[in-house]
Amino acid sequence: TAYVIYTSGSTGNPKGAMVSHRSAVNRILWMHDKYPLGDGDVILQKTPYTFDVSVWELFWWGVCGGSLAASKPDEHFLPAKILDEVKSNKVTHLHFVPSVFEIFLSYLESHTEEQSKFNTVKYVFVSGEALTANLIERFYKLYSYDKVTLHNLYGPTECAVDVTYYDCRPEDVDPVPIGKPIYNTQLHIVDKYNNIVPIGVTGELCIAGVNVGQGYLNNEELTNEKFIDNPFGNGKLYKTGDL
Repeated sequence: TAYVIYTSGSTGNPKGAMVSHRSAVNRILWMHDKYPLGDGDVILQKTPYTFDVSVWELFWWGVCGGSLAASKPDEHFLPAKILDEVKSNKVTHLHFVPSVFEIFLSYLESHTEEQSKFNTVKYVFVSGEALTANLIERFYKLYSYDKVTLHNLYGPTECAVDVTYYDCRPEDVDPVPIGKPIYNTQLHIVDKYNNIVPIGVTGELCIAGVNVGQGYLNNEELTNEKFIDNPFGNGKLYKTGDL
């Protein structure tokens, strides 16, 4: 086990999700291969370490090169402070939750003199909530697709932060996809009997592969309910509860 992060999901009852080194490394190396971090690149670490996004923010640079700039506590959602950090540290990679991203874009739209502070950024990642086409359109009106790109990530804390990715385009419309699986990861959409559903039929999204976590700390009953034997291959299948 590499770490335990407590998450409540939609239940309101926190449970400790255990994730292995192997899962965390798979997640980080996939991201490095897809959105490379070079010697001159800088990640802005602005996610509190009690949330799963902080895992790749904190450890990616140390594994693959580059540098880390850390936001001050309680400033990770303040647009003016974020822009100051980006400019002073020449940040190239950073993450937003879509609701905070919307606040950030609104600030940029009404403070045109601040927009140039963002010019060092190469990759913007969003996850944690549903991304809308409106936010994509507004972002690419401010910054050229040729200079910086926006990426929609999806995944539960129980599966090493993210398991899918979608590279956003200026012409995207709703609903914005969550995309395709990352390396060594499989997605299955199943009915209540864990059978694959046909295209167009609602089912539960389930995750298999290296990114699947080890279960919940000191909660064998819930672990057995959510982490079942994978009927489609080796290892465990994590039932996300997402339709």
